[in-house]
This record gives sequence, C-alpha cells and structure tokens, in this order.
Amino acid sequence: MAGTDTLNYGRFMERAMRGVMAQVLGHIAHHGLPGAHYFYITFETSHPGVDIPARLRERYPQEMMIVLQEWFEDLAVMGDRFRVTLNFSDQPETLVIPFDAVKTFIDPPAKFGLKFADQDSDEMLVDLEKIENELDEDDDADGDDDDCDGGGGEPREPDDDDNGSRASADVVNLDRFRKG
Repeated sequence: MAGTDTLNYGRFMERAMRGVMAQVLGHIAHHGLPGAHYFYITFETSHPGVDIPARLRERYPQEMMIVLQEWFEDLAVMGDRFRVTLNFSDQPETLVIPFDAVKTFIDPPAKFGLKFADQDSDEMLVDLEKIENELDEDDDADGDDDDCDGGGGEPREPDDDDNGSRASADVVNLDRFRKG
C-alpha cells in the first residue's frame, strides 16, 4: 500500500452516499417524483463547477438551499453533477450543481437525509434528527423574504449559528463484531 497506513472509510462512505443521491436524482429525472417525496438540497455556491445565475450568486455567496417539489424542469444527472431548472420570482433559471458541492440532501417524507462533511474532513456526518429539527424550525418560520415561487427553488441563507461546528453523529460500536 503506497503512502497510507489506514483506509479512509469516511471518504469511501461519502462517495457511496453521493452516488445514492445521484441515483435518486437520476430516477426522478426519468420517472418524476413519486408520492409525497420532495427534496431539500443545500450546496456551496462558491464550489468549483457550480453554475448559477449571477443574481443568485450575489444573494447567496456561500450557500443556498433549493427545493425540488412542485415545479422543476429539465432535471438531468451528468456524471459528477446535476442540472435543474427552477422558478425564482416567476423566472425560470437553470442551475448546474456538482455532487461534491452538495452539503445536505433531504427527503423529509421518507425521513431520509444526508449531511456531507467539509471536503477537508475525514468524517461524514449524518444526523437526521438534527436535520429534521432544523427543517421543522424552517417550516415554522415565515419565509417572506424568499424570492421564489411555490415549491420550485427555495434559496436559503446559511444559519447564523453555523460556525463550522458539527453535531455528533449516531455511532455504531463495531467492537462486538471483532474477532477476538
């Protein structure tokens, strides 16, 4: 083995979970949203390869949340990224988002969520309970300042209390599986 003494399971898991997200979006692109499913997707707007309109980049220089729910068009998965057209202030806008730029991918009706660690971290944190609580808080607050229309794109500012700290993830103790 060249260069390392350990396997970085966190990176392997993160790559696999981004693959799950890509498969889900590819399925939706071909078959549409089934049942009550919808997605909150938060991504880094400054990440290399992110292609969004200048007015959105100005308003959301670091992070933005979109919602794939009632109205979206031209959803396509292209290798390491996806493209979607959403409605912002009655104007369709196309966004191209690399999967590596995605910070969270949440399907609230399915109680499924992924939260990706920073690119420099060796950890992938998934804390669905915290994500659900944050979504409940967002649902309770009126988003009168959003510039989007009913369920298409729903940009969000990053939380002011997000200072780079991370909530602890649920940890499974693997000691009982070790041969001893």
